[in-house]
Amino acid sequence: MKGRQILVVDDEPKMRRVLEIMLQKMGHRVISAGNGVEALEVFRAQAVDLVITDLRMPEMDGIELLAQLRAQESEVPVMVITAHGTIETAVSAMKHGACDYLLRPFDIDVVEHAVERVLSDAELARQNAFLRQEVNRGWDAFIGTSAPMRAVYELIQRVGPSKASVLITGETGTGKELAARAVHNASPRHDKLFVPINCAAIPADILESELFGYEKGAFTGAAKERIGKFELADGGTIFLDELTEMPMALQAKLLRVLQENTIERLGGNRVINLDIRVIAATNRDPLESVREGKLREDLYYRINVFSIELPPLRRRVEDISGLVEHFIAKHGHSNADTRLSPAALERLQGYAWPGNVRELENMVERALILSGGGLLDVQHFMIESRPADVRPKTTARPAEGTRPPPALNQAVEDLEARLIDEALAQSEGNKAKAAALLDISERTLWYKLKKYRPDQSPS
Repeated sequence: MKGRQILVVDDEPKMRRVLEIMLQKMGHRVISAGNGVEALEVFRAQAVDLVITDLRMPEMDGIELLAQLRAQESEVPVMVITAHGTIETAVSAMKHGACDYLLRPFDIDVVEHAVERVLSDAELARQNAFLRQEVNRGWDAFIGTSAPMRAVYELIQRVGPSKASVLITGETGTGKELAARAVHNASPRHDKLFVPINCAAIPADILESELFGYEKGAFTGAAKERIGKFELADGGTIFLDELTEMPMALQAKLLRVLQENTIERLGGNRVINLDIRVIAATNRDPLESVREGKLREDLYYRINVFSIELPPLRRRVEDISGLVEHFIAKHGHSNADTRLSPAALERLQGYAWPGNVRELENMVERALILSGGGLLDVQHFMIESRPADVRPKTTARPAEGTRPPPALNQAVEDLEARLIDEALAQSEGNKAKAAALLDISERTLWYKLKKYRPDQSPS
């Protein structure tokens, strides 16, 4: 286990020194305090992974120190020191929240075993708390044997064992988090936590506290201290998804973390040393984001030590068949009748996939519902064929005050009417199901029916 910072509290200087020597030989960093009052001052100023305290001390004894720490809702583990005649007191301290006790006189093997066990238990508890939050997220391995994917696998295998920061680029839905997890799993940190955070999904004023954590009372509502994602990922990997959506001021703080490997919680001044690997991702062109002022140039060059670009699905259409089989099994359909027809496969391979693999999974799940678990055919996939090697482009918006040509309006209306007819046919006339297939509200469907099919609208 990596050396931790341990606070030793004892009013006897010789006893403090004995513990300092033992703990330092074990590879830990040691801070000392002569009583509970001094210990609280130290605790407020520095990050501590473990407190070892004597029970009988002037000004503030070990029990009161323990009570003060727990009153601050600190989860730092506490071990107490006791002599043979005061074991009952040690047991009482454990009932108040201490996790173990050391018996005088000390034996170095006993101290080493007890300290390592307590630190391991504390780290395991922290990881379990995080994993309980992640348990419903789940993830799947990459699927695909196309040349573009084989190139990605090779890059992951090369960079995985290193300590290098990684920047992953790719369109939405291409699997950037999967790639980040694969890098983590290929690294010596694979048995530590992989901590993802989506910078675009969290409001800017909350993102900073999510990343760095905060001390009790740091702001209104901070009723207890909280460990941030960086601290949680210590020893492992943190994945910053959609990096270009991070506010510029916060990017400056991130740059400092990368340069100094330290953080400070909000509302505190304790310097916390970190050993983490940073992997970031964006669905934008990072250099274009630098030019647009969405990404700091110095941060880009600091984090882009090694880059991996994920190919869009339209560039690896030969993988679609395997992906569909995977999603069929994932969503609980594994009987022989549940398969993709050749015509449907051809239609899927001709689609441009603006939403990439994520869009394909959603489409397969919907097709399974429509087919009732049988053959997945063309009618179960509501897509339009278009060249698979051409990325859909955003059309220029008409100048203000102008209108598109009437022919375009008519084409749009004809397409809408035809899609509505197809949805009603697939749903056997059920308006609610048809609206769900079209991803619109039932009220919107009724409005469009009144416009395009008056005979099918409510009277």
